[in-house]
Amino acid sequence: MPIKKHLAVTSLLGASFAALGQNSFIVEDLKVEGLQRVALGAALTHIPINVGDTVDQYTISQTIKALYKSGHFDNIVAFRDGEQIIFKVQERPTIAGIDFDGNKDIKDEQLNESLEQQNIRVGEPLDKTVVDNIEKGLIEFFHSIGKYNAKIEMSIVDLPRNRVRLKLEFDEGDAASIRQINLVGNELFSDEELLKLVESQQDLPWWKFMSNDRYQKQTIEGDLEKIRSFYLDRGYLRFNIDSTQVSVSPERESVYVTANITEGDTYTVKGYDFIGDLLGREELIKSIIPLKAGELYNGSIVTSSEEFIKGYLARFGYANAEVRTIPEIDDESKEVQLTLSVNPGKRVYVRRILVNGNQVTADEVVRREMTQLEGAWLSNQNLERSKLQIQRLPYMEKVDFEVRPLPGVDDMVDVDFTVKEQPAGSFQAGVAYGSYGGLQFNVGVSESNFLGTGNQLAFNINTSKSQNVYRISYNDPYFTPDGISQGTSIEYSSFDGSKLGLIGYDSRQYSLGTTIGFPINAINRVNFGVRWIDEKLDYIPDYEQTRILRLAFLDPEDPDGAYNFTKYELSAGWSRMTVNRGMFPTAGSRQNLVFRATSPNSDLNYFKVDYDSRFYWPISNDHQWVFSARAGLAYGNGYGETNGYEQTLPFQEFFRISENELRGFERNTILPRAIQRRMTEIPGSTLPDGTSTSNIGGNSEFDILVPGGRIGGNAKATLGAELIVPTPFLDEDNTSSVRTSFFVDAANVWDTEFDVDRYSNLHEDQYKKLSDYSDPTRFRVSTGLSVQWISPMGPMLISFAYPLKKEDDDETKTISFNISNTF
Repeated sequence: MPIKKHLAVTSLLGASFAALGQNSFIVEDLKVEGLQRVALGAALTHIPINVGDTVDQYTISQTIKALYKSGHFDNIVAFRDGEQIIFKVQERPTIAGIDFDGNKDIKDEQLNESLEQQNIRVGEPLDKTVVDNIEKGLIEFFHSIGKYNAKIEMSIVDLPRNRVRLKLEFDEGDAASIRQINLVGNELFSDEELLKLVESQQDLPWWKFMSNDRYQKQTIEGDLEKIRSFYLDRGYLRFNIDSTQVSVSPERESVYVTANITEGDTYTVKGYDFIGDLLGREELIKSIIPLKAGELYNGSIVTSSEEFIKGYLARFGYANAEVRTIPEIDDESKEVQLTLSVNPGKRVYVRRILVNGNQVTADEVVRREMTQLEGAWLSNQNLERSKLQIQRLPYMEKVDFEVRPLPGVDDMVDVDFTVKEQPAGSFQAGVAYGSYGGLQFNVGVSESNFLGTGNQLAFNINTSKSQNVYRISYNDPYFTPDGISQGTSIEYSSFDGSKLGLIGYDSRQYSLGTTIGFPINAINRVNFGVRWIDEKLDYIPDYEQTRILRLAFLDPEDPDGAYNFTKYELSAGWSRMTVNRGMFPTAGSRQNLVFRATSPNSDLNYFKVDYDSRFYWPISNDHQWVFSARAGLAYGNGYGETNGYEQTLPFQEFFRISENELRGFERNTILPRAIQRRMTEIPGSTLPDGTSTSNIGGNSEFDILVPGGRIGGNAKATLGAELIVPTPFLDEDNTSSVRTSFFVDAANVWDTEFDVDRYSNLHEDQYKKLSDYSDPTRFRVSTGLSVQWISPMGPMLISFAYPLKKEDDDETKTISFNISNTF
């Protein structure tokens, strides 16, 4: 065997190879020794030498460089054995794990992301030459957030089978505070006025311990941009931040920030024009954008004009449009001519839309809400509308989308929609408790996304102290592909009014109904319905408000018998919805208008109209602070005559107040009272034979009034305002399932048919017992705090309320709550 030539060593990046001498030779064989994890084939792909090639010292040097560039090896040595070349390699160790200790300001996720940018990740080979760079980069980060005393120690622990574990230990130290921010060069605006714009705070006194004067480089940079925008929005086109210095105190606990600025003069917009392709819509865009000749230059208006043009073009598929404003400044006249350069680029089409995150809901249910279609051009308007419509579904908590360009293709993209579902119902068998309804038992299913189809199914048996309800309903929001909905319901209910503070009567009702809805557009919808109702009323007291009903339907042969009615109720409704999500919206509005009337062949002839609306206005950009207002109006009455008596709205159809419409009051306590008018009896005289002439009726002016329970009215108005605030001590993931708000509620129910003057001939003591129940201004008002939570066992509502305006006989309550296991 020929002896291997151990050649002179040439250094290359800390490794070496044995020199091959000055003479070239023809390679007959290649070998790579020392491979463990790297496959031989993978190593040979980085060797640009083949058997039969003529090589020399330069060729081998270039080969070693190529092997190092592969990133797999720490050390490489080349030997010549006859006409054979042997590469002896030492592979880089594999990273088996990465541990962090002591880091507070930098989360583990951020550290891993930073390391991955330098190809430092578990399972990959470790390049020890970048270790120092990692430490330097992390130290620079700590300096940027004001932690100048931070220390980092990185160690490498060797493990069997050429593996290592990286350990990063942090001693972050305390953050330096901003002792002073100095602005140099400002004459038009004072330091105090400019520093009001910035987020960074300086030299805070001890009593402002809730504030933060910590130095952060990014915050300072953002603050300087706010000052720049302040000047540009006021016409100072030549404003400039000449330099910024950050000085650190010797103990590294304080910093001093100095910004040198040049204010310049104000400039007026001389005019503006366009260059490039505006797709023939130049005049339309000119009429809409807020740029005006003759006005002071305003940087915000220029930026908003650019964004509007880009957004407008994106509606027609030009998603990558470029809009750039070129100023032509005349320093003598202090004017600027603006040229908006518009390059729409290529029209972009959607290849595929993917839906992710839906565990229960079928893809088809999500896709049918989309207005952005596959194969159509990409439209930002359709994407946002699709997101909004999906998010309005009651079983969707959050919706996001991402537009992904296709590699190597500049006119086609994929769109990924990611949804996060939330409970929209549940199978249940259990109990619920409320401060109004008391203990309730229920069994059944209530589901707004039945089997992931988006259809709504409800089967419920609910019992409480006042009523029993057995109901089955089903609604298909896409009965036809174009969005026509159809619903059906069957119900039996019984009701005892005396247990809810109402007049004492019993009601039993069977009903069967169906509805059909038609979409007008994306936000407007109309609905029509018909319902058959078989109703029985029993134990109806004789009150002023029930008098006409009793007279019209009283059976003379059985004056104490029950009343039976068959009603055919027709309904028509309009709804408008622009809210940004189905549950706990933070922007937009909901409006509903419903008209119901019984047909002329029904036993009772009446109509009811009910309007309800709610509006949401976000105060903060993150929608954590929201102002909400609501208003509702309702009215009903009878039509026609029955048995010679003019129809009125039946008392059992009177409007009432729900628990959420007026918090701080017992439910139904503000309703008009039922009034019973009794004739006064005057004892007769005693005859000589000892017998009596019995009692005789007195004059009507001596009648007495006996107030009864609450009965309701045929008109109703509700108002409310809420300030929705972030829920304390709640992480970001749960903000969409919990809502905290401060509220003001106002409500009134009145009876337009009630005539207080009808009782004016009563004795003064009796007349004082009356309130004018026809007065629409008798509002009750309350204020308080409300917390709503979509809990695992059902929706929970807790309210703390205080009445601001009430009447003497109103019953109030400070705390109300409801827990239910249905949605």
